[in-house]
Amino acid sequence: MGVYDLQEQEQLDDLKAWWARYGGTITVALVLGCLVVAGIQGWRWYAGKRAEDASVLYSAVSEAARTKDAAKAKDAVTQVTDRYAGTAYAPRAALLYAKMLHDAGDRNGAEAQLAWVVDHASEDGLKAVARYRLAQVQIDDKQYDAALATLDAKHPETFDAMFADLRGDALAAAGRSGDARSAYEVALAKLDPKSQYRNYVQVKLDALGGTAKTTAAAAPTATAPPAPIASETPTQKAPAQAGAAK
Repeated sequence: MGVYDLQEQEQLDDLKAWWARYGGTITVALVLGCLVVAGIQGWRWYAGKRAEDASVLYSAVSEAARTKDAAKAKDAVTQVTDRYAGTAYAPRAALLYAKMLHDAGDRNGAEAQLAWVVDHASEDGLKAVARYRLAQVQIDDKQYDAALATLDAKHPETFDAMFADLRGDALAAAGRSGDARSAYEVALAKLDPKSQYRNYVQVKLDALGGTAKTTAAAAPTATAPPAPIASETPTQKAPAQAGAAK
């Protein structure tokens, strides 16, 4: 019996020695682990609360857009962009408000909201929608070089066709018919052959005299058209609620 007591005492002494050596480190690690878990849970609660509050403001903008209540929309957009700019709701609210302003004839206001989305949205798709609609506003204001610069920005491939088509519109409006034809050709090349959108682009291309190749063949002494503009167009359409459409 005494042998067992001695063995137990040795084990206890070893445990005490081990704890004396590593106990402090283990305690600190456990405390830090608890703090990390608590921090993660706290952040999730905080982010969730912010998203919930931002969603309420977005709903207010959506309702104001439906009822054409500009004052209510402005107040809600100001709050959501100032206080919850990092949420997914802020850029969407700004896109809605931009459409409201555009429809009301306030192009400067619409342009400012769209520029805000370009600068603050974290989603590439939303940025592309904002750039597309910003370019539309700039074309309406005859800011053709600004529109082309807006369309030059990097964007998802799904927007290639739409960007090239709008580039063609800007170039045609600026009187650069050859460049416009090249842009429309890029748009047609990017579009699904079965897409009805192709007919819309083809009509605009035909109105400029058909393809650049056809025009060059018909007028051999004319200067050859420039290489196609960098392709930029989407097969996807921007959400109707998202911004200042043309």
